[in-house]
Amino acid sequence: MCDEFTAADDDSALAAKSLTRREFAAMGTAAALASYSSLSAAAVGTLVERDVAVTTPDGSCDAFFVHPAKGKHPGILLWPDALGLRDAKKAMARRLAAEGYAVLVVNPYYRDVRAPLPFDFAAFRTPEGRAKIMPYMQGLVPGKVTRDAIAHVAFLDQQQAVDVKRGIGVQGYCMGGAIAVRTAAAVAARVKGVGSFHGGNLVTDKPDSPHRLLDKTHASYLIAIARNDDEKAPQDKVEFKAAAKAAKRPAEVEVYAANHGWCVPDAPDYNQAEADRAWARLLALYKTL
Repeated sequence: MCDEFTAADDDSALAAKSLTRREFAAMGTAAALASYSSLSAAAVGTLVERDVAVTTPDGSCDAFFVHPAKGKHPGILLWPDALGLRDAKKAMARRLAAEGYAVLVVNPYYRDVRAPLPFDFAAFRTPEGRAKIMPYMQGLVPGKVTRDAIAHVAFLDQQQAVDVKRGIGVQGYCMGGAIAVRTAAAVAARVKGVGSFHGGNLVTDKPDSPHRLLDKTHASYLIAIARNDDEKAPQDKVEFKAAAKAAKRPAEVEVYAANHGWCVPDAPDYNQAEADRAWARLLALYKTL
């Protein structure tokens, strides 16, 4: 996942766009999102959104909730990547809500800091940026993730816009991929679909590795792997597939022709064609909720 190798790939991706990290950062989030979503003003007008606070056993988690203005819809929990809750994730949530879902995007670092974080991907790649964020990331131990997952799903089920007769979908990016799988294990009765996009630490040697939790879940899985992540750990996809088969859980596991971060519109390696393909597979998964 986000390491010195993906940082080098980021630089290569920016070079292909004739951009430096500094120039990419100067573009700002608005420019990065300009071509992301095809939502019209009319489509946006059919959505209702608000900043919310989710009560957890450890405090109050700041989050963003968006859904169609009318009707009840399947609930979706979106776990962000390392940069957390920000405008890019809100844009992704709006796009999904426009497809007929009630989407909650959470700040995974709420115990330490409110969203958004005060830096972007360019700053994150610096030693100073990583020094700031790594303690937050390392603090997301499985016990905390489980408590948060239960609270977030409970929040969704309490909302008028959520159809509790349908299953919950959970999707995660980078570090959020493993958290999404843990969510499926923590709230097995409700989570029916899980999407992991360039997810990290899905397969580890620990007894509670996410791939070892699949038999505790009732979900179907979409595991979309970045090609540079696969190059570093080619056996991970094999082990995940084997674990899913042993647990009798449906799992689509595929390496995409794009690098780590390709699904996130404000990331240096954003690849619109492959991101759209992954998005289509996510929508197919969520039709089964």
